[in-house]
Amino acid sequence: MRNVAGFVKYNAGLTLSVDFLARDDEAFMREALRLAQKAGAAKEVPVGAVITRDGRIVGRGYNQVELLKDATAHAEILAITQASAALGDWRLTECELFVTKEPCPMCAGAAVHARLKRVIFGCPDARAGAAGSLINLLQMPGLNHRCDVRSGLLAEECASLLRSFFAQRRRADQGSEAATRNDISSAAD
Repeated sequence: MRNVAGFVKYNAGLTLSVDFLARDDEAFMREALRLAQKAGAAKEVPVGAVITRDGRIVGRGYNQVELLKDATAHAEILAITQASAALGDWRLTECELFVTKEPCPMCAGAAVHARLKRVIFGCPDARAGAAGSLINLLQMPGLNHRCDVRSGLLAEECASLLRSFFAQRRRADQGSEAATRNDISSAAD
């Protein structure tokens, strides 16, 4: 449990500094980044997520929308589903979500409904972010639960992965458009 001074106290009477927690957060975000790379390699939008409880990963996920032909197969949803199965409960009250990109409204809503303690994300999503960029569903006063939020963890690495993916996709789209134009002009001859 965290106290106001920002330290974690363990029953054994040991006190660990915030610096130690920050390194743990970074390690978990690096695992989410590894999963995001896996998604990108599968031609999915490169977003990865892990859920932790008591310093251990209990759920992992990466975007699989195209593979599963399922609009809800976002990294966060898959990680929540896996964590719920691993813990035998849909209430993830002592769990934390680490995700490479700010959650969309669907995923933020799932985080609230799962009662996640904390959501830590890498880069913001100005167009669809529901953790403060467009709307903040994670801390909306009218809802039955609010998550603590930390933003910007390894933000540049997370954003760079997304930028590279979409730049490569645009280049591929431009190449296929050019090939289509050539095919059409050849057919007209």
